[in-house]
Amino acid sequence: MERLDLPPDVVIRRLPLYARSLRYLQDEGIQFISSHGLGTRINVTAAQIRKDLSYFGEFGKQGIGYNVNKLLAHIEHILGLSKEWLMVLAGVGHLGQAIVRYEGFGSRGVRLVGIFDNDPAKVGQVIEDLPILPDEDLARVIHELGVKIAVVAVPASHAQSIVDTMVAAGIRAILNYAPVVLRVPDGICVRYIDPITALHSMTYYLAQEEDKRRSQTP
Repeated sequence: MERLDLPPDVVIRRLPLYARSLRYLQDEGIQFISSHGLGTRINVTAAQIRKDLSYFGEFGKQGIGYNVNKLLAHIEHILGLSKEWLMVLAGVGHLGQAIVRYEGFGSRGVRLVGIFDNDPAKVGQVIEDLPILPDEDLARVIHELGVKIAVVAVPASHAQSIVDTMVAAGIRAILNYAPVVLRVPDGICVRYIDPITALHSMTYYLAQEEDKRRSQTP
């Protein structure tokens, strides 16, 4: 019987890690992997892997493990990678240019089809065969191509207004590099990538280690 309970978001976030590890296993010519073996590769317990996958059905056989090719195909289907998703990028500064040049999108179910910037000096330049278009064209391109995914790499002061334009034009998922919390309607998926916030979460532990050493020094 098909399970009706929805998986927690943390489970969905782990599925791409499983898929990436399974692709590595394919490259290594490995046909079967146990939950323990898969978990060792991504620092997740075997029990957690079995629990995560149980939200979507029954996979693997006791004593044999998971068929790498079949499990990868199942996970890619769950993640919606059986089709190609179109994506736009707003903000073609140093970070935005690096994103445009990233080679992994095309082979992972996502294709960048439009890049935008509000700097007239950049408009018309071509990066990886994509011309930089003005922000004024953003809504038109999203609507005409049916784009659902956007990457935001603009300054914080400009992020909310550009996101408002994207959402109004039909964007449903946003990967945000701008150092600001966005306000979006219910049903819009937003993922934040902020290196400074991540670094600060690590400096906490470094500071704790230093405080501990100082307290132990005679």
